[in-house]
Order: sequence, then C-alpha cells, then structure tokens
Amino acid sequence: MSEQRGWEFWIDRGGTFTDIVGRRPDGALVAHKLLSENPEAYRDAAVQGIRDLLGLAKGEPIPPGRVGAVKMGTTVATNALLERKGERTLLLTTKGFRDALRIGYQARPKIFAKHIIKPEMLFERVVEVDERVRANGAIERELDLEGARSALSQAQADGIKVVAIVFMHAYRYPEHERRVAKLAREMNFPQVSVSHEVSPLIKLVGRGDTTVVDAYLSPILRRYVATVDSELDAKKSGARLMFMMSSGGLTAAELFQGKDAILSGPAGGVVGMAETGREAGFKNLIGFDMGGTSTDVSHYDGEYERAFETRVAGVRMRAPMMQIHTVAAGGGSILFFDGSRYRVGPESAGANPGPACYRRGGPLAVTDANVMLGRVQPAFFPRVFGPNGDQPLDRAVVETKFAALAEQIARATGNRRAPEQVAEGFLTIAVANMANAIKEISIQCGYDVTEYTLCCFGGAGGQHACAVADQLGMTSVFLHPLAGVLSAYGMGLADLRVMREQAVEARLDPALLGDLERRLAALEVDGRAEMRRQGIAEAQMRIVRRVHLRYEGTDAPLIVNFGSHVEIVAAFEAAHRQRYGFIVPEKAQIVEAVSAEVIGKTETVQDSFFAGSDRKAPLAPRTTVRMWAGGAWRDTPLYDRAELAPGDRIDGPAIIIEKNSTNVIEPGWRADFTGHGHIVLTRAVPAERGQAVGTKVDPVMLEIFNNLFMSIAEQMGSTLEKTSHSVNIKERLDFSCAVFDSDGQLIANAPHMPVHLGSMGESVQTIIRERAGTMAPGDVF
Repeated sequence: MSEQRGWEFWIDRGGTFTDIVGRRPDGALVAHKLLSENPEAYRDAAVQGIRDLLGLAKGEPIPPGRVGAVKMGTTVATNALLERKGERTLLLTTKGFRDALRIGYQARPKIFAKHIIKPEMLFERVVEVDERVRANGAIERELDLEGARSALSQAQADGIKVVAIVFMHAYRYPEHERRVAKLAREMNFPQVSVSHEVSPLIKLVGRGDTTVVDAYLSPILRRYVATVDSELDAKKSGARLMFMMSSGGLTAAELFQGKDAILSGPAGGVVGMAETGREAGFKNLIGFDMGGTSTDVSHYDGEYERAFETRVAGVRMRAPMMQIHTVAAGGGSILFFDGSRYRVGPESAGANPGPACYRRGGPLAVTDANVMLGRVQPAFFPRVFGPNGDQPLDRAVVETKFAALAEQIARATGNRRAPEQVAEGFLTIAVANMANAIKEISIQCGYDVTEYTLCCFGGAGGQHACAVADQLGMTSVFLHPLAGVLSAYGMGLADLRVMREQAVEARLDPALLGDLERRLAALEVDGRAEMRRQGIAEAQMRIVRRVHLRYEGTDAPLIVNFGSHVEIVAAFEAAHRQRYGFIVPEKAQIVEAVSAEVIGKTETVQDSFFAGSDRKAPLAPRTTVRMWAGGAWRDTPLYDRAELAPGDRIDGPAIIIEKNSTNVIEPGWRADFTGHGHIVLTRAVPAERGQAVGTKVDPVMLEIFNNLFMSIAEQMGSTLEKTSHSVNIKERLDFSCAVFDSDGQLIANAPHMPVHLGSMGESVQTIIRERAGTMAPGDVF
C-alpha cells in the first residue's frame, strides 16, 4: 500500500469548510479549502476539491489511474444527529421495556432549568416483542416471531424502512435478536441494526441508544458515500475510498456505519497531532484545536485515548470514540459585561453575522479582542468581508465598541480602564476557560500537564497558544506547517483499524485468563479477516489486546493491555491510582469486556517537504506593527512563515503570519524554525508566578476565580460519580459538590442537586462550630 499509483486526497468535510490535502504522485503536498455547502457551484465540496487540484474542467470525468486513494472524515452524520434529520426508525424491544430509552438514567444535565426540554427520541415508533431471556440465559418467554412479523409489516406499509432491534441481555444471549433480524432482512428492510452486532456490551440503555443511532444515521451515510463514490466513478478511475471512524482508524467506504461516524472529522485532528508530534520528537502531547465556535482539546501519551461510553447530542453511545473534550470558546465567542463581571460565551457570533470586525453588524467576540490588541492585523488577513467580499477586517468598529463597553463598565463598577485593557481582560478570561478545558482531560485524569507539549492547530489556536501554555505551566508549543488543515492531514497519516469487543462480566483471577485468551483469539481472527478483505497483507497487521477492568461494585472501567494476571492487576492499579489517587487492594476486579484491535499500517509520511526558505540573507521582519503585550503597546516585528529558514530563531513579542492562521509569540517566549518546517515555541524567560491579586474587587479576576472554583467543584463531582458504588449516585447523579470558605460560606457549587445545596451550608457551619477545636487537615465528616 505504500507505493503510490496516482494522487492521494485526504479530506476533512467540516460543517463550514471542507479542507483538502492532496499528495501528488511525486510526493509533494498541496492544501485547498472550500465552503462545504455551495449548491450553485458544486454538488459536493470533497469531490470538487479533488477536481480543482487535478485541474479538471467542469463535466470532465476523472481519468483512470489519476487518483490512487481518497481518505476522508465527514460531519454528515454528526449534523444529521444534531439537527434530528435521520431516517424514520422502528425500534423493536423486549415486552415491558418500551420506555427504557426514553427514561434513560433520569439524569438532568441542566439541573437548574425550570423548563426541562428532553432530547427528542431518534426512533419514530417503538413496538414491544413478546420475548424474555434472563441474565443467566434461561428463556423466560419464547420469542413471538409472528408478533414481530406483524409489527414489521405495519411499519413497512407506513413507509418506515429502518429497524433497530434491542432485546434484554442480547449482548450475551443474541439468538432472539438474530431470528428477528433475519426476518427483517428477508422482508427487504434496507437497514437493520441489531444490538449484539452494533454494541455487544452490557447496559440496555447505552447499547439500545447506540443501536438506534446506527439505524437512524447509516442510510444517510450510505447515500453520502454513494454520492462521493459515483462522482469519483471509483470503478473506472480505480480510486480507493476510505473513511475515518470516531475511534481514529480508517475503514473501507462500504463498511462505514452510523455509530462510527460521530467524531469522524475531529478524530483526524487527533491522529494528525499524534503522528506529526512523533515526527517532531514529542511523545506527550495536549491537542488544542481552536476554531470559530468551539475549541476541541485532547490528550496523547503514546496511545490514543478512547472512551467506550459517551454522550453526544443527548444520546448515550457505547462505541469506541476518541476522547475529545469540546468547550464553547472559539474566535466567535461573544464578549459582554453582566453588571459585575466580564463574561466570554458560551454564545457564539457564528459565521453570520460573525464578530463585529466581519462588517455584518455582529457583537464583540474573541476575534475582535485580538484585532483591538493588534494580535490580528487586518492588513495581513484575507480581504473577504463587506457586501462584495473584498474588504479587510474593520478595526474602526472594534475600537468604537470597546470604547463604549469600557465606559459602561466604568459607570457600573467605578473600575475605569482603557479600551485595550478591557479587551485584554476578556482575552485573559477566554484563555482561562480554554485552560480549564485542558485540565479536565489532563490534570483531572492524573496527568502532569507540565511534562507535555501543547500541539496547537485550527484557525484561531496560534493567537492564544503561549497564553494557554502559561496558564497551565507548560513550556513548549508545537505548530505544524499544516496546522490550519491538520484534521485533513491526519486522514492521510491514519492507519486502517478494525476493533472488536465482547462483554465478559466475570471476576478477574488466574483461572479466567484461559477464557479471556480464547475470546480475544476469536475476536482477532474476525478482525484479521476483515482487514484482509480491505487489502491489507498479514505482514502489515499489528494486534493490540485490551481488558476493560473495574473494581467490583463500581461502574467506570479502565482499559489496560492484556497480559499475565500480575501484569493486568499492576496496570489496572497504576491507572486507578493515577486517575483517582487511591487503590483498594482487598477489593476484587471485574472484567467488564475484552477488545482486540487489528491495525493495518498504510504509509508513513515524512514532513521533509516543509524544509522552508533557502534564503541566504539574515532574517528580517516583513514589517513592524503595534501590538499590546505585557500591559503596554509595543512595536512588534511581523514575519511571514514562508520566508523562515531552518535554524531561524525569533524572540517574543513577535507575530508570524501564514496562509491559514496567525501565530503570536508572547514576551518571554522564543520561536525556533526546525529542518522539518515546524515552529517550536519555548519559554525562554521563566514565567512570573504568585503575585497577589489585591483586595479590591476586580471584575476580570472575579470571573476567573468564579470559573476556577466552579471547575474544582465539577472535578469533585466527576471523581465521586466514577468511583461510587451507588447506582443512585453514578447513574441518576443524585449527589452534590460545593466549595466553602473557612466560615462555611458557599463559594461555588457545581450544577448538582438543588435540595442538597440549600442545606449544605448549614451542615458545614454546624460541623465547624461543633468541631472547631479538634478539626485537622485530612479529616472527613
């Protein structure tokens, strides 16, 4: 597979833009960006991008042999799920459980909302089938196949063509599901999703939701795949079409399913981060992907971090997905003053009207703060604004709006600041919010973030990378030359992956290992066979065997590599101590499931084509601009990345512009340009720490401490939920966490149960009063 017959195209079809990276037959790379939706100009952005890079005229077919492979990720399924635009779906489930998915776990994500809006169910109709298999496999009620036939016939007559089948305990005893699925396929239902095939894991609700999602989205995905396939005319052109799964591996187009497509695009970004980081010599990485509406953060320490149970758009999913945490903080996050403190988001100005500087009458946003402070220079930003799409960013309106906001804040608080100081305050809060998001996937999981490198990508990331790193105590930042299209680049760097998992639910002891070995061997045989069908030779395959392990009575499994009994226990205890800070040696461990991942190596891409300029003269800035840095206006050199050569070093403050983004080098930071064309930022002057905030009420620090204390309370809740034995706590979330001062006054409470929070202050104050002389650090009451 490493020999290249023609062009390769790696594509990330996002909600707003489609990014395309093409690799020519000679190995050179070229990047291209298109609007994802432009029906007047083309049917599909991905195919149009391919045609543009091949230089084909409108209507001209793709010549055979010109395209070797197309590897792509798509948000088609994610958008259909968010907008509830999937297929009409019939759910068949065990008699007595028609409402199980609607009831779910009774968790209330917005606990203080007075008007509860429940997520819309994905299935249009639910029919109970008279059947029941007990947890031990005993058949309590035989399957009523004629009843199932009648329900299927009625649905077919009403125009429903999609079926999801979810029976009790079918993850272990699937015979009843198999018989109904066979019947539905014989009746020519084009999409039949069966829970023991889609998600063969315990828990009816998560398994059921995943199966319904798969049924609901797979037909839409199949139509999209067929559109791309026909536009490429793959049979004639010889192009091989592959798609990125949420788990971070590629799969053949015909095997791409709805349940695997939810994080198809962002997963490419994580692969891009991991592979380019490894090429640059970094093993431990934090991904920081900042776009217009949101920021995605991820953690990588040599292995992809996956979640096997997630919640997306109000739907619980039990399928392997990249662990990606999204926070509503992007370039379009709206800035406002609430009367006492500065606020950033979560509302976004979006693409239309966009930030104020976009010339569409939009509100002040994070991008405007960067324009105000000279961190984004309108003269070096694409001129795509205004009625004719040919004007630069509007700095004048930004200055006017910040001056008005500064006046409003001064009148309300007596805290008078210059407009640029107000903009700086808002940026400080935005940076703190993004740093808190990174803490959730690093510090909260027991990783020392100061030992990591921040891998920064996405259009807006480079403007904030140094500031986010400083908030976290990180001292190095990595900027790849394709950072603006790294998710698309990641598609090309990804391997083919096949994952198979099976529920076990048995106590771990040496006698169980033989059974686990047999199960894993069967999963591996199945995975290898599928990999061979996708054209991968045995020599290119690598197998990773894993065990999903938890303490008896708890509900949050940790995933460790399979090995001897001693190795499995040691790996589990190390992971548990890192995640939760303790272990319980006397407690038994339960093997919840096993999984086998077959990895088919495609090709390794070298970054040597980004070697940089062959400039002989000393490095000189393109110009000098005014930028606000360190609390003052400074004359700041501005460089063009295309003019940098290996060995170049730039001390901050400085700005480095490039085609898809702007990179700000803060004072005290240094940028080095490497032989691979990478920019590596390092802290040249140690950051100042520990200065006192003062006793006056500062509306910026008020918001920062508010968010910090809230983050602490939420982290407490997350740990309690994952380590508790009580179903009431871990599924219904019937608990509360809050932070109090030494007098028992409430400082911050996480959005937990209001009934607890109303009485918690009194309880804390009573304990302080009655135990005042005997309390010591580490005591628990």
